[in-house]
Amino acid sequence: MHDADAVIRQTPGQMIGGHAVGIIVLNVGYPLIPGNVANAMTYRFPVRYKVVRDADIPRLLAGDRSLLEPSLQAAQELVADGCRAIVGACGYFAKFQPEMAEALPVPVFMSSLCQVPMIVGALRPSERLGIVCASRPALDRATLAAVGVADDAPIEIAGMEDSDEFRTAILEGKGWMDSGQVEQEVVAAATRLCDDHPEVSALLLECSDMPPYAKAVQKATGLPVWDFLSLIDWIERGVVQRSYAGFI
Repeated sequence: MHDADAVIRQTPGQMIGGHAVGIIVLNVGYPLIPGNVANAMTYRFPVRYKVVRDADIPRLLAGDRSLLEPSLQAAQELVADGCRAIVGACGYFAKFQPEMAEALPVPVFMSSLCQVPMIVGALRPSERLGIVCASRPALDRATLAAVGVADDAPIEIAGMEDSDEFRTAILEGKGWMDSGQVEQEVVAAATRLCDDHPEVSALLLECSDMPPYAKAVQKATGLPVWDFLSLIDWIERGVVQRSYAGFI
């Protein structure tokens, strides 16, 4: 017999499928190594990408509002392709979180910083969350507030803007990268943050380029470390539930 529940209808205009998470990315000038949000080899499940027209790191860090419309257009194309959630592949896409979430019909997580309220809610009152970000000056109160981070949130922030290899390779896009040197710089920033603020009991790596170095950061600090990939794995888990089998 035909099972009515098994009838499948195609969404008009959707010609591909099987990718639950859609990721909008910037125009960048450095290698996107495995572990980077913009490298599809990073994931155990399919993702789909869309480059935001004319969007680069300096413009996003500066809060260029003209990037909102092309970001929304890229996300809308991903939704039309069947993506069930949208992610922004730079923590500073947080600047557009309210507008993107309002405009799109699927869950929107524009930044790794969306995890901050949940993480700080898990800490003791005497503890703080350390955030290692690409640029401390660009991570202002308005950017944090856009993803629900309160002004009095127990956070400490360290930026990578003065780390030579990170700055020239990622922020300035020189075209190549010494990944080993970047790892050393990210670990140094995290450990320095912990040394300067002993009350830091957990870390969040803001940048989409930092997940390849998360394990090294954890080894150096001994702390829980969250990043973009902990967020994306969690998102996928919510929008693609699975059946269970076994026995008791």
